[in-house]
This record gives sequence, structure tokens and C-alpha cells, in this order.
Amino acid sequence: MTLYAALTATRPEKMATAALVALAGSMLLTLSAKFAIPFYPVPLTMTTFVVIGLGLALGPRLGTAAVALYLLQGAAGLPVFTGTPEKGLGLLYMAGPTGGYLLGFLLAAFVAGTLAERGMDRSPLLAFVAALFAGAIIYLPGLLWLGTLLGWDKPILAWGLMPFILGDLAKAALAAMVFPAAWSMISRKGGL
Repeated sequence: MTLYAALTATRPEKMATAALVALAGSMLLTLSAKFAIPFYPVPLTMTTFVVIGLGLALGPRLGTAAVALYLLQGAAGLPVFTGTPEKGLGLLYMAGPTGGYLLGFLLAAFVAGTLAERGMDRSPLLAFVAALFAGAIIYLPGLLWLGTLLGWDKPILAWGLMPFILGDLAKAALAAMVFPAAWSMISRKGGL
């Protein structure tokens, strides 16, 4: 069971409600992409935290749907991604260096949601592991695309992985605090 399922257990599932939740998730992703926090060695956006959080909170299907809607909005030319519209819009932006990472967002939301359905968001240690694992999934297509686009003779890991490790650890730690706390609040209120 996910947080969303626990909160809506007494209500009948409606497609319109799910669509609104996915839309709200895509809007939250847009907001997270637009604000950078000064961090070392690169500024930190909360986009990957929100991607993983959508999976953990909404489950694999609805979390992935929210991320897919975000990507569709970006593909349609809406300035939803970090650095847009300055760095381009639409499919042109998505075909650039960050394209593989954007694809990885779908995988991460699905993996995080699957892990949440198995209860890995209920304790701090398991939530940390789930968030870290789901975040690592983003790098598979991200680094593959970056290497293909820029050339494997370039320092792909130094450019596309190493600067983000500290931020990913911080986001996983935040998930380890937020999601077990949310479950604790739900348990106190509803006896789950």
C-alpha cells in the first residue's frame, strides 16, 4: 500500500481524481525544476526528490503517470524543465545532454512506487535505501545517453554522475525523514 492508497482507501477510485493527482504531480515537478539551492559542487534542484517522492507516495502507476505527464508537457514545448526556456524547449531540449536523465525519471518513479508498495517507505533506513536505489536508476539511461551524445572518450562519469552524488545522498536522507513520518501520522490518525 502506498501513501496515496492509504489516504484514499475509503473513497472509490475515480479516473478523474487520478488524472488530477497526476496533473498536480507534474506541476510539482515543474516547480521543483525551477528553483535551485546553492550546493556543492553543483546547485541542487529538488526534481529528482520529487520524481522519487511521487513514486513513493503514489505508487508505480500513478507516480509514473505524473512523471510521464510532466515529460509530455516538456515535449510539447512548455518550459517545465530546469533551464527552460533559456536552454531550448520541447523535443530539442529533450534530445540534449539531459534527455537520458529525463527518461530515467520514468524508471525511477516506477521503481520507487514498486518499492513503496512493498513497504520500503515506512522505516527511515528502508526509505533511504529505496530513494537511493530509485535515484541511481536515473543514471543508467542518463549516462548512456550522455556518452552516446558527447562521446565515450569524454569524462562522462565526471560530468554526469560525480557532481550529483552528495545531492542524491541528501535527497535520500530527506526521503528517509519525510516518508516514514508521513506513515507515522497516518497510523496515528487512522489506525493503519
